[in-house]
Amino acid sequence: MTGKVYLVGAGPGDARLITVKGKDCLEQADAVVYDRLASPRLLRWLQPGVQKIYVGKLPDRHTMKQEEINQLLVDLALEGKTVVRLKGGDPTIFGRVGEEAELLYKHGIPFEIVPGITSSISVPAYAGIPVTHRDLASSLSIITGHESPDKLDRMIQWDKVTHATGTLIFMMGVAKIGYISRQLMLHGKPPETPVALIRWGTRAEQDTLVGTLQDIEEKVNALRFEPPAVIVVGEVVHQRSRLKWSEQLPLFGKRILVTRSRKQESLLVKRIEELGGEPYEFPVIEMVMPSPGKLQEISRALEQLQTYAWVFFTSVNGVEYFFRHLNASGQDIRSLAEARIAAVGPATGAALRERGIAAEVLESRFQAEGLIDAFAGELQPGQAVLLPRGDLARDWLPGQLRDMGLQVTDLPIYETVMPEEEDEELLRLLQEGGIHAVTFTSSSTVTHLLAMLERMGVQSPVQLLEGAAAACIGPITADTAQQAGLKGLILAKEATIESLVEALCEWNKDEPRRFRD
Repeated sequence: MTGKVYLVGAGPGDARLITVKGKDCLEQADAVVYDRLASPRLLRWLQPGVQKIYVGKLPDRHTMKQEEINQLLVDLALEGKTVVRLKGGDPTIFGRVGEEAELLYKHGIPFEIVPGITSSISVPAYAGIPVTHRDLASSLSIITGHESPDKLDRMIQWDKVTHATGTLIFMMGVAKIGYISRQLMLHGKPPETPVALIRWGTRAEQDTLVGTLQDIEEKVNALRFEPPAVIVVGEVVHQRSRLKWSEQLPLFGKRILVTRSRKQESLLVKRIEELGGEPYEFPVIEMVMPSPGKLQEISRALEQLQTYAWVFFTSVNGVEYFFRHLNASGQDIRSLAEARIAAVGPATGAALRERGIAAEVLESRFQAEGLIDAFAGELQPGQAVLLPRGDLARDWLPGQLRDMGLQVTDLPIYETVMPEEEDEELLRLLQEGGIHAVTFTSSSTVTHLLAMLERMGVQSPVQLLEGAAAACIGPITADTAQQAGLKGLILAKEATIESLVEALCEWNKDEPRRFRD
């Protein structure tokens, strides 16, 4: 049975700018053929086992020729697969989608063209340049700048293009910027006409260069301004001085590696995005139920819940897995009626409140040491204490409680394991300095990231991470990072996600911004 091909516009680079239908296509794909202008974050919506084929093109070299890409789509569809051809921007604007669709049509293969947000309009918008303006430009032209000068002259009627619309947008034209600017001036555009080049717009690498038709070539050469970039010519460029909104966001220009488990990363990812950063998710820990041999110990502890004077919850994970086991045993919160329940940190307290328990929440020091300080005067020798925690939790807390004469049940109710994921795109970004900071929310995220990089063939993970700051949620995590040899430590004032994000914003205040007005 013949498959189907979806020719999908991936949007300009920010993964959130793909359409809902584009996301739906990715979620049902058997194979995806993608290029360098499509955000690698979009691949996280693929189902496990989906075939991923990279066919990215650089100005001077191509992974695969266009004719080979066309045939590849046919071959995959003839295997009965649902294929997504993921193309940057909108596939119908200089995306060669017509050539791909024509060959599919000739072979009788069903296909759909799924429009995307074109970079010709969205990239200037992220740089604070609306391509039309009631007082400045009521029309625009979108023109390719990728061809040779001879071909550009055959394809573009410069005398008409120069005056046809208020705004001129050239795609893929950085290498020809001198020729383009000279032709526009030759045909009547004033030399002082403003020009903006926006490189990698909507992504962490977004970089804007502003000049005039007269001096823009000199600026591009002096700064070695490289593609890909959208070129905007016209009076609307002046709007940028007031409207460059994205560059005012506190995490603008930073791609931040998020190492939390996939289930827990959503809040951190959301806050990074809201503040103008680009999160890159690479979970290095995963929480799972304990092995069957350890479930019997958990069952015994749950049968004796009424005997505990204290239950200390030190993390949201501890709350979640404790109640999984409690529900599986047929019990509910009434079994905790005899115990005083304490939670380390507001997030842990909130997780308990969601389950109907108003715990005594430790608000000051969000770590185990704070529990001893807070309740030292109330803990009595001989009292039974239950610590539902993960298998990698530190030994310090149960040791201290036992030294105080308490009867401690240290109960590992979940296990922390290392995912099997590998990510070649992450390695490329690290090698090219494309990751600016790494977030660590526990000591295990530090050790697991280094181990996973080693597993991917990296000889010196610490050296690979040298260019990225290590943002740690607390002093214990920071100590682990420092002992491992990581540099550029950023320490959150409190062990919360919001405090970690605030620390990142403070750090980025001193980082250089990439725009040259």
